[in-house]
Amino acid sequence: MISYKPFQKLLIDREIKKQDLLKMTGISSATMAKLNTNEYVSLEVIDKLCTALECQPGDLLEHLTDQ
Repeated sequence: MISYKPFQKLLIDREIKKQDLLKMTGISSATMAKLNTNEYVSLEVIDKLCTALECQPGDLLEHLTDQ
């Protein structure tokens, strides 16, 4: 399972509001909702987030093994 918990933490640490990030990246609010509920998003979205936040994909997501 993919978790976007690191993404959430990054936004908090950098004090970036989700609405501001939507404007910075051009992603939709529906896509942001997917990130909030750990649903899959395209690599294009990850690329836009990495560009806007100047980070690597590993800074945004983590893989959790099923237990």
